[in-house]
Amino acid sequence: MPSQNNFLKGSFLKSAIKSVAYPLYERRLFSRLDFTQTPHHVGVILDGNRRWAKANPSLSGDTSTAHGHKAGANKIVDLLDWCEESKVQVLTIWLLSNQNLTRPAEELEPLLAIIGDAVDGLVRRGRWEIRPVGSLELLPDELRNRLTLAAQKSKGIKGVVVNVAIGYGGRSEIADAVKALISDAAKQGKSPEDIAATVSVDEISRYLYTAGLPDPDLVIRTSGEQRLGGFLLWQSAHSEFYFCEAYWPDFRRIDFLRALRAYSQRHRRFGA
Repeated sequence: MPSQNNFLKGSFLKSAIKSVAYPLYERRLFSRLDFTQTPHHVGVILDGNRRWAKANPSLSGDTSTAHGHKAGANKIVDLLDWCEESKVQVLTIWLLSNQNLTRPAEELEPLLAIIGDAVDGLVRRGRWEIRPVGSLELLPDELRNRLTLAAQKSKGIKGVVVNVAIGYGGRSEIADAVKALISDAAKQGKSPEDIAATVSVDEISRYLYTAGLPDPDLVIRTSGEQRLGGFLLWQSAHSEFYFCEAYWPDFRRIDFLRALRAYSQRHRRFGA
C-alpha cells in the first residue's frame, strides 16, 4: 500500500508540475516567435482520428471512427484561432481523401455528415472565407450542396482563407488541372500542337484547386506519419515539412507554435 500511495502522489505531482509549466513554456515560446517569419500559407494533414478514438473511448465506451472524427472536427476552430494570432493568411486542411470515398457506407456516411456539420459551424462563426477543394463531383449531392452554400455565404470575409480539402487527391488535382487547360485551349480552336506549346508550370498552376493563392510555406502532419500521402503534391514542391507525434485531436497550441518555430529556423532554398 505505501508503494501504491507513493506512486499516486508522484503521478499527481508530475501532473501538477505540467499544468503549471506548460502554460509558462507556451507563453515564452509565443513571445519569442518572429512573426515576420510566419508562413503565409499552412497546410495541415489532420491525421490520427481513428487511432485516437481507440486510445480514448468516450464515457459510454465508444471507440468508433465517428467518435474520433468528431473530436478532430472540434479541434479545427482551435487551429484557426492559432492561425489568426500568428498572422497566417491561408490554411488548407485535408479532411477527406478521394480514396476514402471507397470506404464502407457504415463508416463513410457518418464521416461525411461530421464534415458537413464542421464546415457549417465554421461558416456560422462568420470569421473566415471557406473554399472547398477536391473532386467535389464525387461527393453525395447533399454534402456538395452544403459545401457550395458554405463557399457562397463566406465569400469575401476578411479573415484566414480556409481551403477545406474534401474528396481530395494530389494526383487527381494535377490531372484535373491539365484536362481543364486542354479543354479551354480546345474551345479556343487551338490545334494539338498549339495546346502542347501552352502547357507550362505557370499555366497548370492557373487551373489547380488553389489557383490564385500562394503555395504552402509549411505543411504539418500529425500522428507521427512522415509522408504527404498525396497532399498538395504540386503546391508543396518548395514547402517546409513538420511532423508531429500527437494524434490530431490531441494537437495543442504548443505543438503548432513548435511547428512555427521550426519553420522560422530553417533556411529556405526553394529548390536551389
